[in-house]
Amino acid sequence: MSNTIPVYVQACDPLSEAGLAASIRQRAEVRVVDRDLVCKSTIGVLAAERLDEEALRLLRGMKGLGIDQVVLVAGSLDEEGVIAAAEAGVAGLLRRNEATPDRLVQVLSSVCRGAGVVPPDLLGRLLKQVASLQHHVLSPRGIGLSGLTDRETEVLRLVATGFGTQEIAQQLAYSERTVKNTLHDVTSRFHLRNRSHAVAYAIREGYI
Repeated sequence: MSNTIPVYVQACDPLSEAGLAASIRQRAEVRVVDRDLVCKSTIGVLAAERLDEEALRLLRGMKGLGIDQVVLVAGSLDEEGVIAAAEAGVAGLLRRNEATPDRLVQVLSSVCRGAGVVPPDLLGRLLKQVASLQHHVLSPRGIGLSGLTDRETEVLRLVATGFGTQEIAQQLAYSERTVKNTLHDVTSRFHLRNRSHAVAYAIREGYI
């Protein structure tokens, strides 16, 4: 039992919920748990026609139980749905007509290992959208996908190296005020406490 994946199942209608739970209940890799047995390692499975307000309400309810990873089994799924699911914190996506017990267990296993799962055809189109966003919207403004400008990245790299404000200003030919304002912009935008926290965040996220 210790090696099985605890799974909490919900759906927008009782029949779908019962059917989904029954389809995986007999699988050795997972165990379907009730609400009162949800724990930190539990993965949520949410069945919905689309990610509408009712589905989002159920998703928030799962998050409120402490479930960090949720797999959405959707009847209808397009690029906008993928983006909305990502914004809502969904870890895996699966179309209902592809949600065989084998495939669902595969997705649950991948999510359990920390991987995100998106249908391959939608992933390709999503990557094109990201590339288009970078090319047409972010790059002309000097912003990368990280949300940092080139200047902010340069300043954070020098802070991480141990340089002070005056030294950074000299290295980059900026005024000290510009360096201070740059660091203030970063800490404010990402809700960070100070420049050390900003450097730690940038390193952790792979931005510098």
